[in-house]
Amino acid sequence: MSLKRWETSFAAVAAVAVAFATQPANADQSEVSSSGTGFFVNDQGWVVTNAHVVEGCISISVPQLGDGSDLAVDNQNDLAVFKLAMGTGKPHLPLRRSQPRLGEDIAAYGFPLSGLLSDSIKVTTGNVNSLVGMENDTRYLQVSTPLQPGNSGGPIVDQWGSIIGVSTAVLGSKFTNETGIAVQNVNFAIRSNVVELFLQSRNIQFDAADAAADAKPLSTADLSDKVVPSVVQVLCHGAEKPLANTGPLPSTAEVPSTPPGTSSNEAVKEAAVAVIRNLIERDSGDASSSLQAVAAIYADSVSYYGKQRPLSEVLADKRDYFIRWPERAYRIRDGSLMVTCANGACMVSGIYDWVVRSIPRNKQAHGAARFSYAISLGANPKIISEAGNVLKQ
Repeated sequence: MSLKRWETSFAAVAAVAVAFATQPANADQSEVSSSGTGFFVNDQGWVVTNAHVVEGCISISVPQLGDGSDLAVDNQNDLAVFKLAMGTGKPHLPLRRSQPRLGEDIAAYGFPLSGLLSDSIKVTTGNVNSLVGMENDTRYLQVSTPLQPGNSGGPIVDQWGSIIGVSTAVLGSKFTNETGIAVQNVNFAIRSNVVELFLQSRNIQFDAADAAADAKPLSTADLSDKVVPSVVQVLCHGAEKPLANTGPLPSTAEVPSTPPGTSSNEAVKEAAVAVIRNLIERDSGDASSSLQAVAAIYADSVSYYGKQRPLSEVLADKRDYFIRWPERAYRIRDGSLMVTCANGACMVSGIYDWVVRSIPRNKQAHGAARFSYAISLGANPKIISEAGNVLKQ
């Protein structure tokens, strides 16, 4: 079933905006044409939202925090980011490193139906219904958190307050009209690793985090106390001409479709997986060959477990590990691999089982761990990000 055959309603106020109860910052009430939601991703004032939230806006603003600037848009993946001068130092939310789990409890935050409901932020709760979107699109999650117009661009977080996705779309009424199938609460979110690739491609700093193994899930009330200060309403003013030269945006009547050239895209994903498999297999070999592989495939600067590091530091860290554990074996679990490609890079993640041994120290250890690598595409692919966490030991 082609995505473009069925209408879906983006969770944004895309028609005529009704009167706002609160005066928008730096704009007359009559200038606001639509609204959505966004969230801070760092303490420098950068806000992530959906591309369709800022589509055609003459300017964008956030109540009490002023106008946005330095807009960057990724139309294909329906993402946008802008900067608020008054947002410096504001609380921000980390992107989750590990992959979401099917059935995981989540919460969505946003400003739905502005002008009809109250001006305050709203929260809805639900679960991850599917780890892929329509037509097996790995850029998306299907979620049961109810979304309404105005939720677009808002964060969907796990029980510890890390971003797992961005509210994007719901399956709309045209699907029901044309198929006779009455869909209920079918909603989609852009995965956090697509957001990560987008921000990396724009050299915008962000935090990545996973909850500690012994961290207790937060109640919805405690979670809201943590998340709400980082979430803002995004106002679109004018909508007469594009704010930035971003090219055509996806219609607000459909989910952004799979990138053109699906077979080519699959070939790119397979190549990215081959790079990671080869790296992990080499990691099981001798220290010298493993270090040579790292030096050859890693970029000069790498986001290494949440911090930007020069290649020399990455090599030093791995050298210490190889010396500590001369014998190493890793096996990627069947069915655990997930690949997402966007913004000139691919994110490959999964789970592997591992065994390490040091005969001189009479030590051995084993366990399982999640891994996540981002690989820049092109004639000379390079690993630009590595992250992961131990599941058991």
